[in-house]
Amino acid sequence: MKKQFLTAILALVITGAFANVNPIKKVTIDTEKSSVAWEGKKVTGKHQGTLAFQDGYLEMDGDNITGGMFTIDMTTLQVTDLQAGKGKEKLEGHLNSKEFFGVAEFPTATFEITETFNNGDAFSVSGNLTIKGHTENVKVRLVKNGNTATTTFKVDRTKFGIRYGSASFTDGLKNRAINDEFELTVNLVM
Repeated sequence: MKKQFLTAILALVITGAFANVNPIKKVTIDTEKSSVAWEGKKVTGKHQGTLAFQDGYLEMDGDNITGGMFTIDMTTLQVTDLQAGKGKEKLEGHLNSKEFFGVAEFPTATFEITETFNNGDAFSVSGNLTIKGHTENVKVRLVKNGNTATTTFKVDRTKFGIRYGSASFTDGLKNRAINDEFELTVNLVM
């Protein structure tokens, strides 16, 4: 009788322990609909463009983001504020060169979520951003709305070894200086 009672209690504990467990769900992003827009500024103006995702996913526990990993295809770098034949190809070539992103050697950049905190209407996300083979931890505010998640954040390019045109490392640039930070606007569609 005692053995049956203990077996029944154990069965209830095990059943109860797993009844309310929501397994972490890996939600793949739609790489065709998701986007990355960039903006870089210099003393005399700014340039904008786009990049495409190679792949990516969010890890979800119900409506809560718990993790994720994204790969950006750096070979898709486009300048959108200049026209073909009017500086577009020259700037794209320069951004793809070793002086900037070294795309031939580093064809992808990645972002891996390491920690998240739910802040009501948004998530504070901490993650490892790898550009040009160098990894830095960055924090972003990610807003999830239905099947989309968006964020805008700044990246200090000099932390990734991209120092071309930086007044922080080169004297006498004056009006040729390029800001150390560039901005990324990310739109994830699942």
